[in-house]
Amino acid sequence: MTARVLMVQGCTSDAGKSALVTALCRWARRRGARVAPFKPQNMALNSAVTVDGGEIGRAQAVQAQACGLPPHTDFNPVLLKPNTDTGAQVIVHGHAVGNMDAVGYHDYKRVAMEAVLASHARLSAAHELVVVEGAGSPAEINLRDRDIANMGYAEAVDCPVVLVADIDRGGVFAHLVGTLALLSPSERARVAGFVINRFRGDIALLQPGLDWLERETGKPVLGVLPYLHGLHLEAEDALPRAVTAQGDGQLRVVVPALPRISNHTDFDALRAHPQVHLCVMGPGELPPPADLIVLPGSKSTRADLAWLRAQGWEKAIARHLRYGGKVIGICGGFQMLGRVVRDPLGLEGPAGVSEGLGWLDVETTLAPKKQLRMVEGQLFLPEPTSYARSSTSTSTSTSTSTSTSSTSTSTSRVLSVERPRAGSESPRTHGASIRGYEIHCGITEGVGLAQALVQLRDGRVDGACSSDGQVIGTYLHGLFDDSEALAHWLRWAGLDDAASLDLHALREASIERLADAVEQHLDTTRIAALMGLA
Repeated sequence: MTARVLMVQGCTSDAGKSALVTALCRWARRRGARVAPFKPQNMALNSAVTVDGGEIGRAQAVQAQACGLPPHTDFNPVLLKPNTDTGAQVIVHGHAVGNMDAVGYHDYKRVAMEAVLASHARLSAAHELVVVEGAGSPAEINLRDRDIANMGYAEAVDCPVVLVADIDRGGVFAHLVGTLALLSPSERARVAGFVINRFRGDIALLQPGLDWLERETGKPVLGVLPYLHGLHLEAEDALPRAVTAQGDGQLRVVVPALPRISNHTDFDALRAHPQVHLCVMGPGELPPPADLIVLPGSKSTRADLAWLRAQGWEKAIARHLRYGGKVIGICGGFQMLGRVVRDPLGLEGPAGVSEGLGWLDVETTLAPKKQLRMVEGQLFLPEPTSYARSSTSTSTSTSTSTSTSSTSTSTSRVLSVERPRAGSESPRTHGASIRGYEIHCGITEGVGLAQALVQLRDGRVDGACSSDGQVIGTYLHGLFDDSEALAHWLRWAGLDDAASLDLHALREASIERLADAVEQHLDTTRIAALMGLA
């Protein structure tokens, strides 16, 4: 059996390709189709570990959920993880084959296309329908030679294409007509229709433009999708457009937007929690008073550590801890919190050694073999530090960290902290079940690991805690996703009465909303015909 294939391409990045593929996958599954997602080539720093021990883009993991399938490397055979402005780690069938610059990867595309077609063949043999997501735009004519991500793939497998454009950006008709004009005749012929995404307002006001578009191009408008607010779907790569949550501020959490931030989907549960106010701080922005600072993962740990220092975060973290705040480092953030980060082979940039922030007594050396695991275990957090909350006030204080000292005047809550004696261990809470995944090249060692954070089912331990219980490091991504573990994290951070949050259920409800939108707003008769569904 050979599956029917339908491809979704976009006029721009972030036009809605990932969401539309997710919606079509769930809609087709509702109709009884055995459907699989596919993205030939993805460039993203958010990745997921698969059942066959590799990694793929997180958007394809969400699409797999829409299909009722576990993530598999065939869903995204080529993944590019940028580590500089001109280069990326190239991952084929879930495993890194090396770092390449743009010119080197262009030469490598012939090999990459073989991997793409091999995955396509396996999926096509095992499923009735494959719904494919393109990358960027097919109108990037400088990339047409050896293209494996858009029309190059569509031409190779001879599949129809739906072109999606984001009206919220403005210029939607120019995007669609311009993209069509830049395609070759054979590519233009395989465009089966248009979808307009993120529309707000009265559709009657848009109708004259839709009629003109169909007359001008000879292509049907398959539908107009509304702007769906409040979706809880993992982002493919870019930080969400709204980086500040609308929580009631009972617990304030701050995250630095590192230049090479990776797997920022780790914070989706915090962003969605009604009692958490999450702020993602960009360049030139220092953290406001907060209960918790989270240092995220990074594709270039030493470079991002240098960025943190240059932005003033080292002093800000020292001040935050002095007033009783908590800090979590995830993956690259964990490595930054240690004493030293070594990259002797230049895996993430120039070879060298960087002094860490020094809040955890561990040292990290980057190694060629990437650790890729889905894990489960028991989480043992320190008992929440006892402190007295008071109203916001102005205080003058002297801040001393491992490498800098400063005198500063800041506005923050005054916290009276009861710290454990030097060298003592803070008491631990009862273990909570936790699930997550590891994606890292670092080997972390040191006496700080004696206060491990997680006892894993495979017999290993993960993470480290400072003796006063204020600073935690872990390699586990997805650490906040399970409701039981999230409640323990929030209690440790200072929120005693945290509401329950089921992130998986929120994602499932969002996928259902997308499928409902397909049913209500797209021409399902034409869509079904393109998919080969009765």
